[in-house]
Parts: sequence; structure tokens; C-alpha cells
Amino acid sequence: MSVVMYGIKNCDTIKKAKKWLNEHDVQFTFHDYRKDGLSEGLLSSLESSLGWESLLNKRGTTWRKLPEEIKDSINRESAIAIMLENPAIIKRPILNTGKSLELGFSDATYQQLFPSS
Repeated sequence: MSVVMYGIKNCDTIKKAKKWLNEHDVQFTFHDYRKDGLSEGLLSSLESSLGWESLLNKRGTTWRKLPEEIKDSINRESAIAIMLENPAIIKRPILNTGKSLELGFSDATYQQLFPSS
């Protein structure tokens, strides 16, 4: 099973998730949006599985810095454009286990995903 984690290197939640995977000997590849880029195709694939509302992190500083008129009129199309332009606004981590996509990190969820680890 090929596991890929998507996110941004300096994110605290990414650090926790990476640490968990390493401690449980789960092999994974890390895809950094800033270093490795975020293609429209990848974002479209993630959005079709998880939904743009789930992907959009409205609790972070990137969201708070957006003008009010943009936040007030957000829809799927504008959300995707904003995520492509500002990948830091995407909730993280996104973990592609090869069978499913998981958004966010929780110890309990990762234990269910990798029970033998």
C-alpha cells in the first residue's frame, strides 16, 4: 500500500501525523504543497472525494486575511481558485492510504487505518 501525506512541512498537525506514522513504521511519501506544488488535477481529485467545504480551513490565518467580500461569497468555484493560489488554506494533513482519503489527524483514526502498525 502506497501512503501519501499532503500538507505543508512547518504545520504542527503535519509534524504530529508524521511522527505517528514514523513511530508506527508506516512507510509514506510526503507531498509539500509549497515545494512540490499543487496541480489543478490533484486538487480536483481531493475535492471530489472530500468536498470543498471540508478542505477549506476557515480557522487559519490564511482565511482570516481574505477580504470579507470574498469570504461572504465563497462557493465551490471560488474556493478551488483560492486553494490553488493559497495551498496553506487547505486543511491538513490529507492522507491518501491507497484505499481512502483521510482529512486531519487523530491518533484513534490512524490506529484504525493502520491496525498492525
